[in-house]
Amino acid sequence: MSTTLQTLDRGLRALEIVSGHAEGVTVAELAERLEVHRAIAYRIVTTLEGHGLITRTLEGTVRLGAGAALLASRFEPQLRAVAQPLLQELARATRATAFISVAQGKECVVIMVAEPEEGLLRVGYRVGSRHPLTLGAAGIAILAARPPGPDDDEAVRRARADGYSLTRGQLQRGAVGVASAIASPQFRPGVEACIGVVAMDDLDTDTAIREVMAHARHLTELVGS
Repeated sequence: MSTTLQTLDRGLRALEIVSGHAEGVTVAELAERLEVHRAIAYRIVTTLEGHGLITRTLEGTVRLGAGAALLASRFEPQLRAVAQPLLQELARATRATAFISVAQGKECVVIMVAEPEEGLLRVGYRVGSRHPLTLGAAGIAILAARPPGPDDDEAVRRARADGYSLTRGQLQRGAVGVASAIASPQFRPGVEACIGVVAMDDLDTDTAIREVMAHARHLTELVGS
């Protein structure tokens, strides 16, 4: 016997669908994705809209509302509490700068950093650093965690298949980055995040890939618990 609440489940699924479409979705499209009658989809949208979690544009499309961003902002301190020790472990294990980044609009923003105590030359990757989601290991890892789309480039498709992204020299000459998405339902909707490392050309990429993926799994478990 199922122990889930159908209405709540549909509402959460609706938020997940809307969060994956920056351009918005229509109520008809939402009903089709949820496999419900349009009238039910309207009631779900109206309820979520009443809590500020979604909003309807003048054209009638549905997008995430300010309430989703508020929930995301409240979640980040919890993420920091559980992630900082793991980030420090990752920096030590790879002898590289470890980071957690999140998507903000079309950009990838660094929200946490841990530096290695020794080892490789350090890359200038600091809290608040931002770059397009389409560039760098972090952005590509976040895009790869989204549902497949017709506009996905080869780097995103490869990262989705591999479970990690690896880039060289995209954001800084000589820099190598490895990142993997934090694939917890707790990040939906509103927060898309990844964990990774960045260093110079002599980064041990085999070790970095192994450690980044292991720490991503561990952080996913901690956040989802």
